[in-house]
Amino acid sequence: MTQALYRKYRPKQWDTVIGQDHVIQTLTNSIKADRVGHAYLFAGPRGTGKTTVARLLAKAVNCLNEDPKQRPCNECDHCKAVNENRFMDLIEIDAASNNGVDDVRDLRDKINFAPTQGKYKVYIIDEVHMMSGGAFNALLKTLEEPPPHAIFVLATTEIHKIPATVLSRCQRHEFRRVPVDEIVSNLKEIAASENIQADEEALTLIARQSAGGMRDAQSLLDQLSSTGTKITLALAQQVLGTATSQTVLDVIASILDHQPARGLETIHHALDSGADPRSLARQIVEYLRGLMLIQMGNAEQVEATREVKTQMESHAKAFTSTDVLRMMKIFNNAATDLRGGWQPSLSLELALAEIVDDTPPQSPPTLGGTQGGAPRTPPEPVSAPAAESKPEVKKEALSPEEKPALNSGDIVKAWKSLINTLPKAQANLGALMNSVKMIDVQGKTLILGMASDVLVEKLNKPDQIETIQRLIKDHFHVDLSVRCVVTNAKGKLPAHVSQDGMVAAAIQHGGEIVDMDE
Repeated sequence: MTQALYRKYRPKQWDTVIGQDHVIQTLTNSIKADRVGHAYLFAGPRGTGKTTVARLLAKAVNCLNEDPKQRPCNECDHCKAVNENRFMDLIEIDAASNNGVDDVRDLRDKINFAPTQGKYKVYIIDEVHMMSGGAFNALLKTLEEPPPHAIFVLATTEIHKIPATVLSRCQRHEFRRVPVDEIVSNLKEIAASENIQADEEALTLIARQSAGGMRDAQSLLDQLSSTGTKITLALAQQVLGTATSQTVLDVIASILDHQPARGLETIHHALDSGADPRSLARQIVEYLRGLMLIQMGNAEQVEATREVKTQMESHAKAFTSTDVLRMMKIFNNAATDLRGGWQPSLSLELALAEIVDDTPPQSPPTLGGTQGGAPRTPPEPVSAPAAESKPEVKKEALSPEEKPALNSGDIVKAWKSLINTLPKAQANLGALMNSVKMIDVQGKTLILGMASDVLVEKLNKPDQIETIQRLIKDHFHVDLSVRCVVTNAKGKLPAHVSQDGMVAAAIQHGGEIVDMDE
């Protein structure tokens, strides 16, 4: 069986540990001065070398070399035994599966026995934050007064979960994320040693995807090398799922052209073909991040093929920086949104509807426009449709007084609590109710204003309308019918305005009453 790269290239000497010089310096000084502590806590992100350094410490304190400065020597029997995973006095414990009081008691029973091979018994407890409260309490006494031949190294990625009583009994060392340039340098050395052909920009992408974890970066390189071909940027993006697909470009184009129907069709086609909705949302966010970097003058940080970068530069000119930031936030919420329930496409649909609703149609970039998201030369003013203007409304348009069965303000105040009473099985309805922009009551009709036809169609289904009616009935003890409309309004219809009249239609599309004749 082929050995994984991260195990094959695990550091065997202090000076080959990457990115943790502040920790290595302290530990090597303690080895040279023969002032090794009895309990250490190594904290930091995964894959940054905590277990590796713990093994080096175990090897150094048991090394047979007479010169402390040369420990570990990797030549004596004890060093070789540690390197070959057969040193009996190095005990590694996974706290994720050995986290109970009985496990700690068993450890305490065995710790008093003298070492079998070396001078010290070294216990490495990985993911120590997974231990139960009782297990921590059982460990305290041993950490405070261990036998002279025992050394504990506790490793964790979540130091905030470690009790203060445990922290106070350990020497604490914080491991940092490894810088990208140091990861790239290490990957180059491994690639050269393993005869792996890889472009530098692909290695940079791997380093950034690993988020500062050396082990993750080496594992990704191992994964990509198994393709048997040269590791190019395009290949790395495809395998790692960061490639900009045509779907992403089509969605962005539909927003630019203000064509939500085309955008929804693109999303549905991708999902029907097997695409993961959250993955697609993340790809859109990554593409928008590229536009932001270009607009901020950092195009060199964008990791994309030449063709995609050309398209990015075009879109970066077409959108303002405010547009890009807003779209990125909305799609990022969609990527982490769990409200879709049984309808996985809902989060993406809501994101697209929200963006298109607030984004005016884009005119083609003019020659006078500037790059980098700066303001573009505005098009010549044109007459707005009546529904988008703010018409003056005369009294003759008003209907006779119609007393509402319930105050709409009371419903607005209770709306969130009504949503919270829905069971998890109706998370889809809760997400749609969260998207309501206007609530009004006319007579015995509850009017719910939505941002687009898409959202109205999603909400206006018999079972969902019936549920909303029941929520109102249970809370206010009033029977109301429910009507869903498309609206740009952000409040309620004025009193005495007929819900079916032209005035109501104008207000629901953003109009405003500015005068009424007596």
